[in-house]
Amino acid sequence: MLDFSSLLLAAALSGTCLAVTMFAIWLTAPRARFVLTVACGIIVLVAHVILFWRYTKEPDPLLCQIALALLSLGFLIICLSAMQYLGVPDHRRAIVPTLAAMAVCAAFTFLGLDGVGFIVTYATVTVLLSTIGVMFWVNGSHDRRILLVVSFLSGTCAVSFALCGVVLMAKGQWTLGAAPDNWAERLNSVVAVACMTGLGALTLSLHHLQAQIELKAETMTDPLTGLMNRRGLMSLHAERPFGPFMAVVMFDLDHFKRTNDIYGHPVGDQVLCRFAAVIRKYARTGVDAFRLGGEEFAIVMSRMTEERAHDLASKIGVAFGTEIVPTPLGPLRSTVSGGIGFGGADGSSLDEVLAEADAALYAAKRAGRNCVISRKRMGKAEPVKPALRSA
Repeated sequence: MLDFSSLLLAAALSGTCLAVTMFAIWLTAPRARFVLTVACGIIVLVAHVILFWRYTKEPDPLLCQIALALLSLGFLIICLSAMQYLGVPDHRRAIVPTLAAMAVCAAFTFLGLDGVGFIVTYATVTVLLSTIGVMFWVNGSHDRRILLVVSFLSGTCAVSFALCGVVLMAKGQWTLGAAPDNWAERLNSVVAVACMTGLGALTLSLHHLQAQIELKAETMTDPLTGLMNRRGLMSLHAERPFGPFMAVVMFDLDHFKRTNDIYGHPVGDQVLCRFAAVIRKYARTGVDAFRLGGEEFAIVMSRMTEERAHDLASKIGVAFGTEIVPTPLGPLRSTVSGGIGFGGADGSSLDEVLAEADAALYAAKRAGRNCVISRKRMGKAEPVKPALRSA
């Protein structure tokens, strides 16, 4: 059976191997900064284990303070890596309390109450690990199976550290003078090695998952405007039945080819970006925006009556008509035409609704452009703004 020192050395060796693996992954994918943060946290924990092993051989108050500080710091860094991965803002919520707890621990240890210092540190680590588990449980929006395992491992490790503190308090060991050695400490060493190994493997899985998500997002995003592209439209809505309160609006910038010919493609790109910005301004929950290609855009609207859909599309057209793009040839103002298609009571396909919207769009073009027409109002063109000169 392994003794306590062997367990500590096993933990240090396992952590070192994991840190080297994490650094290697980060070097091949520098954008995965959370992997680098995990590696740094593991290195700090390895340093803690080595110093703590040394402390078990030659107890020294200063060595005790450094070892306990490294334990809290290591798990703080790992907590920050979880916040990086999940996109949780304001890292100060984790940093400030942890640094305060580290200061309290150092004060008690300096006064000779090293047992209290251990208890404070174990409580700090328990809170940090519990925070990691809760964050992955609540904020995770990717593969729930991986995230739930991360929560389980973090929670298990948190319980093992909590037991270490509880045992010290139960025995009233406020002053130790040496490293604590009891069943909870031995259990914690085994659990920590197992959880560190498991979390390291899961970090690889999370990195792979994040890379897949980023790649998918890039393939579904228009690089010029930042809106989703046609592939994104098909991915989100191709299999979705469109009911009577769902609509698709297709927009086409008026005389856009002439804009490119006269003002140049860079100016045309600015016009496209201006229109995308207008769409974003009026987007809300239940409204998805897409650039289908060239000067064609589309928005998909849910929970929308015909009147509200027409009103929203018209507002977009009016707002875009007020946009002015400065050019060497003078200010440029453009207009847009729109066509609206609606789903049916029995559930229409995306292709059917797009065909309706496309027919309405061509009707708007034939009606003189700079207007929005609903498929249900064919022949009733309503200008989005009077007397606007299109580009």
